[in-house]
Amino acid sequence: MTAVMLGTIRRMVTLTLDGVEVRVPEGSTILDALRAQGTDTPTLCWAPNLTPVNACRVCMVEVTGSRVLVPSCARAVEDGMEVHTDSEKVQHSRKMVLELLASSVDLSQTDPDVHRWMTKYGVDATRYGPPAPPAAEGERDTRHPGHHHAPDGSTAETVAQPVKEDNDLYVRDYGRCIMCYKCVKACGTDAQYTFAISAAGRGFDTRIATEYNTELPDSACVYCGNCIGVCPTGALKSVAEHELREAGKWDEENETVTTTICSFCGVGCNLELHVQHNTIVNVTSPSDHSVTHGHLCIKGRFGFQHVQNLPPSE
Repeated sequence: MTAVMLGTIRRMVTLTLDGVEVRVPEGSTILDALRAQGTDTPTLCWAPNLTPVNACRVCMVEVTGSRVLVPSCARAVEDGMEVHTDSEKVQHSRKMVLELLASSVDLSQTDPDVHRWMTKYGVDATRYGPPAPPAAEGERDTRHPGHHHAPDGSTAETVAQPVKEDNDLYVRDYGRCIMCYKCVKACGTDAQYTFAISAAGRGFDTRIATEYNTELPDSACVYCGNCIGVCPTGALKSVAEHELREAGKWDEENETVTTTICSFCGVGCNLELHVQHNTIVNVTSPSDHSVTHGHLCIKGRFGFQHVQNLPPSE
């Protein structure tokens, strides 16, 4: 007699999404149900390979009977639940969140979907003023008078953090950071367990930093680049991409993506080679790949330079 292994059997739950009755497995989130139905739902802090942190608040939906809007990325479905994703309340909330983000950081290098959502919800990126500089270690934010003062009672000046280029593999541009915490999760218990980066400071001074604000080469970082793989705004990017953007040569519209298998070891990680003008500019991995779940090691993500080191012509 042959034993057959079965997956976890889950009860089906019936709910209504924008007037359409659907059935999804128990334990699914509202976002899972929306994506299964093909409903366009904006997300920034959510990723399929990370635990939801409910930070960005752009995926909020209206649930009948709920006093407030709920985050679809984390709220579990319930039998008989009625969900509305396009009500006036939801549209206003998403518009306001995107406008606040645009006034806080530079969103110019975000995923194209973000720009599509900004157009869809009629976002005025200048409504709350130009993006303010991110708080740095030892500095106080004066964007909100009365909150922060120097020891002598005076108000300190906030100085924008420069782009941090302290290693050969990736750069950190915190002027684009929306504090989605995805990099922290990828560096921590969701993937790498390195804990090289975390949130520092409080309130308006909250920022992503290394332990004791040390330079990256002196931290616990192992340069896997998984933080780059989940960053939605370009706050973390490879040196190759950064240099191309700075030189005005970044050409994402003509980029091709080819899936292959990493040859550095026998684990069998899938790689997605992002190629522009016959040159590899980035390497990622599919989030649904059973081996990597979207995460790579330093060799898989950055060890492609030898492919392009062609011998000199005679």
